[in-house]
Amino acid sequence: MTSNSPSSPNTSSPDLSIPVLAPGGNAQQVLDAWLSRCERLHPKEIDMTLARVSEMRKRLGLDFGPDTPVVMVAGTNGKGSTCAMLESIALQAGYRVGLYIKPHLVHFQERCRVGGRPVDAASLLPHFEAVEQARGELQLTYFEFTTLAILHRLAAEPLDLVILEVGLGGRLDAVNAMDADCSVITSIDLDHTEYLGPDRESVGREKAHIMRAGKPAIVSDPMPPESIAAYAASIGADVRQLGRDFNYSGDRQQWQWAGRSRRYSGMAYPALRGVNQLLNASGVLAVLEALHERLPISAQAVRAGLALVELPGRFQVIPGSPMLVLDVAHNPHAVAALAQNLDQMGFYPRTRAVFGAMADKDLANILARISPLVDHWHFCDLPIARAATARALQERFDEARAAGLLKAPADVGSTLHADPASALAAAASEADPADRILVFGSFYTVGGVLKDGIPRLGTGVQPEADA
Repeated sequence: MTSNSPSSPNTSSPDLSIPVLAPGGNAQQVLDAWLSRCERLHPKEIDMTLARVSEMRKRLGLDFGPDTPVVMVAGTNGKGSTCAMLESIALQAGYRVGLYIKPHLVHFQERCRVGGRPVDAASLLPHFEAVEQARGELQLTYFEFTTLAILHRLAAEPLDLVILEVGLGGRLDAVNAMDADCSVITSIDLDHTEYLGPDRESVGREKAHIMRAGKPAIVSDPMPPESIAAYAASIGADVRQLGRDFNYSGDRQQWQWAGRSRRYSGMAYPALRGVNQLLNASGVLAVLEALHERLPISAQAVRAGLALVELPGRFQVIPGSPMLVLDVAHNPHAVAALAQNLDQMGFYPRTRAVFGAMADKDLANILARISPLVDHWHFCDLPIARAATARALQERFDEARAAGLLKAPADVGSTLHADPASALAAAASEADPADRILVFGSFYTVGGVLKDGIPRLGTGVQPEADA
């Protein structure tokens, strides 16, 4: 992941001049300059309120029009997979889809997709300029400014469907300043507790505010907090709950889904790997059922879309010698699912883990849930002030092991690295061809090994695709 994401505010006198693309200039460099500028406009990295973005929506006239349904997706885990599957199916049905998904792995423009592809850096620049011209005296955070620029970019397109992934929150998230025709709440777990509250009920209550009165609200968490249903009842949302309004089942070969009025049977499993992907896919099919009159989609498009969906960094398995697994799991719930997925992969003599994470994460629980599967740790620094240093990660690991919190043998070692790429290089140089390397944690960790493309490890037999 490049450094064009929020970091600690610059307390010196920053250069706030407006970046301009000169004839023949490098659009990526100008976009990066805009992003660096956005980091310095507001004294806080996170300042949760809808007031500024709601005002900016009015000033910019942001609207997708009455004929373009908007789907808003919130939750702790599964948001990205849900957005990707919904996008893939709609594309297979022939619709022109706009998607706002975050965060990015390498380049910022990955967050804004039109027609299934990230937009060009140059195409975003006029929309950053439009936000700057409209904001006047308003001090926007990085997330508010960049969200508005992407929404403005999407609103300029003739789209059949808009999919908006909510950030860390719900109620006060910048995305929630827009209106949704259908909302989706994926799995709920503890994360960002300083903003969302100390328990699942509090987190669920915050996420539930993306629901709209009289509009369908899909809940794909099989055991949702009661606060979600309570808020939905208070505003009169049309809640469609997994296990009540739609269900799925399957065996080793295929799966089936049934909703209020539609059914799909004999489906192949989604191309995205992982134990929770049927939960996410079920929520997607519930969205399609709810929007069927406005967005008709055939069973063939559903099958093709699920078969072809791609989402880098979500239990992404890269064949080779050794095997490489990439996953942006960075909270205990997601890491528990990752551990289950790894356990189902089969036998590997040794597993080496490359790990980098933010300092405010529940590191002890993250390490505890996956440590039984790891034979050596490669802790790495990340290019952001909020990240835990490699040394701090190692200390947390040693403390947890000494306290008996980890099921890790005494001979499990660890090494420190300056960045994810060098950590992966070290892991690959020390691994045997039959081993497995896991890169997980922050988006910066996975993005750091993807910045030059998909790594192809080769201590032995190369992947068939490269043969």
